[in-house]
Amino acid sequence: MPNTRYILRADAPDAIGILADVAGYLARAGLNVTESQDFGDPESGRFFIWAEFDSPDVFNLDTFEAGFDALAQKRGMAWSLRRKADQPRALVMVSKGDHCLNDLLYRHRRGQLGASISAIVSNHEDARWLADRHELPFHHVPVTADTKVQAEDRLRALINETGSDLVVLARYMQVLSDAMCRDLSGRCINIHHSFLPSFKGAKPYHQAHKRGVKLIGASAHYVTADLDEGPIIAQDVASIDHRMTAARMAEIGRDVEARVLTRAVTAHAEGRVFLNGMRTVVFE
Repeated sequence: MPNTRYILRADAPDAIGILADVAGYLARAGLNVTESQDFGDPESGRFFIWAEFDSPDVFNLDTFEAGFDALAQKRGMAWSLRRKADQPRALVMVSKGDHCLNDLLYRHRRGQLGASISAIVSNHEDARWLADRHELPFHHVPVTADTKVQAEDRLRALINETGSDLVVLARYMQVLSDAMCRDLSGRCINIHHSFLPSFKGAKPYHQAHKRGVKLIGASAHYVTADLDEGPIIAQDVASIDHRMTAARMAEIGRDVEARVLTRAVTAHAEGRVFLNGMRTVVFE
């Protein structure tokens, strides 16, 4: 039987010897570290560690956690440990545009997403066929100005019923309430069709076309009550020129949106994203 692989996350006030303490503890436990990354932020004064390791044939998890917790308390460290195979469950929300959803589902089916999709929720019926094709539950939750509170209560229930750890807004074209954003703090990812905060609102690619931009991009970020201004996880761009119509720009933009959202979901699912104030540390 192959050894179990674990993911360790740690975040502590920066100080001399933190990395040596953690690496030394892992070495004394006889653990084979397969990948590790770290970063000390001089602005926030925090030190971040992400490590993946294989356990030995004889590995007492309780003993390891008790010993590491003693180290963490000495360093004022927040930390977590999980088996890599225990993937978080992601509930995906979508409206009519299915390009981001399609990419997430493909990678989910290939085992490359890092998360297990628990269900698909939409305020329209358009994506039901995709859910059926991938044999995933589909929940139609219509939203109007008069039913927004009830719709969000239904969403909370679905998150609990499906045991979802993460909510992904894969071009879900409804604004979540401040209360819902607070409930999902740090566990809800949205994709925005530009470098934030440019070209907000309707028809962003038409806005970009009118302004004659030469780069279009997408940003995946955590959801907060400040619309499209949460901590950014991933971004990417594509070059365009004067020959391209708004429709062609939108087509290119959809490709960028899909790959950026997938990058963000995978990074979060693998524990590679640390909140650092209004910014993130991402160990890709």
